Amino acid sequence: MIFKKVGEGRPYPDHGKQSPRDWADVPPRMVRLEQLITTKRTLDLGHLLAEDSTFYGDLFAHVVEWEGDLYLEDGLHRALRAALQQRPTLHARVLVLD
Repeated sequence: MIFKKVGEGRPYPDHGKQSPRDWADVPPRMVRLEQLITTKRTLDLGHLLAEDSTFYGDLFAHVVEWEGDLYLEDGLHRALRAALQQRPTLHARVLVLD
């Protein structure tokens, strides 16, 4: 299995970060795909295969750490692309919520 779990929705409280600019102060780090819980069950295949999929957004996936789990909030296409390239990790901005 690629991810720890395929989830639907965000079980953690609202953190107020909406745009890539809001996430800019969260430093990126490497995370293992097998530790991630997705917050989306579906993905637009066109978004996954688009060469410019990160052109208008953040270069890093957005992950929220809450109650010991890592939730992939944004960047499912990046994570799947990494898995298809047989890379077990990806760079993500990890926001830690208490």
